[in-house]
Amino acid sequence: MRHMKKSCKLGRTAPHRRCMFANMLKSLIQHERMVTTPAKAKELRRFADQMITLAKKDTLHARRQAVQNMMIRYNALSPKEARAVREGDTSAYNGDRKVIQKLFQELGPRFMTRQGGYTRIIRLPEKRVGDNAEQCIIEYLPA
Repeated sequence: MRHMKKSCKLGRTAPHRRCMFANMLKSLIQHERMVTTPAKAKELRRFADQMITLAKKDTLHARRQAVQNMMIRYNALSPKEARAVREGDTSAYNGDRKVIQKLFQELGPRFMTRQGGYTRIIRLPEKRVGDNAEQCIIEYLPA
């Protein structure tokens, strides 16, 4: 029986599954839509909605929780890069920092009045070319 089991295993070990969903979550936040299988999309929806809830709080603790869940790694900035960032040039940031910025500065305020259901899953009629798997689009809803 599957009592007290919330997630699907998806044929992966626990560390592989955590890393896979962290990477998928970063991609979803960065591009706001992605194509994947329905099983992965349904599982990813839980994490994506949780990230928006954290972004709506917009506290330091919420940011740290989001960084932990998405396994964000910050690159160390040189003094010259840090000075450029203080002046407004964020080109020294890696992609992970930009994902956190987008989550808390764009997506959080966009869904401030919405109480839940921030994502939608749309099944695609065509199958994936390599293995004939079903495909779907998971995306954040527009404002």
